[in-house]
Amino acid sequence: MDLSVSIGPLRLKNPVVTASGTFGYGEEYSEFIDLSSLGGVVVKGLSLLPKEGNPPPRITETPAGMLNAVGLQNIGIERFLREKLPFLRQFDTSVIVNFFGDSMDEYSKAAESLSSADGIHALEMNISCPNKQAGWCIFGTDPKVTFEVVTAVRRSTHLPLIVKLSPNVTDIRVIARAAADAGADALSLINTITGMAIDIRTRRPVLANITGGLSGPAIKPVALRMVWETYNAVNLPLIGMGGIMNSDDAIEFMLAGASAVAVGTANFIRPTAPVDVLKGIEKYMAEHAIPGISAIRGGMITDRKP
Repeated sequence: MDLSVSIGPLRLKNPVVTASGTFGYGEEYSEFIDLSSLGGVVVKGLSLLPKEGNPPPRITETPAGMLNAVGLQNIGIERFLREKLPFLRQFDTSVIVNFFGDSMDEYSKAAESLSSADGIHALEMNISCPNKQAGWCIFGTDPKVTFEVVTAVRRSTHLPLIVKLSPNVTDIRVIARAAADAGADALSLINTITGMAIDIRTRRPVLANITGGLSGPAIKPVALRMVWETYNAVNLPLIGMGGIMNSDDAIEFMLAGASAVAVGTANFIRPTAPVDVLKGIEKYMAEHAIPGISAIRGGMITDRKP
């Protein structure tokens, strides 16, 4: 069977990648799984300069998921290129670097810095973090600003450009079209949904940031709906994510229109989750005599359009 998929100019040997922010820089999980077995490793989001992130407490469990307000803590692009990328180069997998900026200029400079490095196969542009300051999130919620920042980054890199979308919008199709018109090669969706938790004994928010990003099985129905809507709105490959815990979840996303899937919160529970998902997809294809993974994409049977 053919498991390979095309994410714009990027060719993945199979459709399973890791979700940014849940897999570190790859090295942290290498003792649990062979990174070469994955279609791609998406590393923790990087900025031009290192960031400490938000103060603790910044992670808490919720029913069917978790809230995080880590705040994009990272070592910065320079240290990543020097200390982390050499390790990833030894594996037969695509390295996708997630990055962000606090301004359009920072986005462009980050993309330019990453594009000159050997061993990076694609960039994932994060315009959608739910636990940064409100002004930052305009990149992923205002279609005009989305178009402008993606256009600026498109001019700064020759690498395949994947834009990660926020679910915290009225209509994700509007943002998806703006990113597509600006030159994105692919879209990944969804990022976490803004939520909060309160300690009833202290009457204080559980997270120091007050709000955080909800992930895990609780958001899967929302993520599926948004992938389906986006699949019917733009002609771009999609990487679906949001509550994928097993291969059945992953196949649902592909039936809704995703070309590939990213495993996220499941990594914290079961470090072998991405490989388990891949094995389950292979089993499903064998049982149903499906010769290629592309035959699943968009295969949901319905007479309705979003």
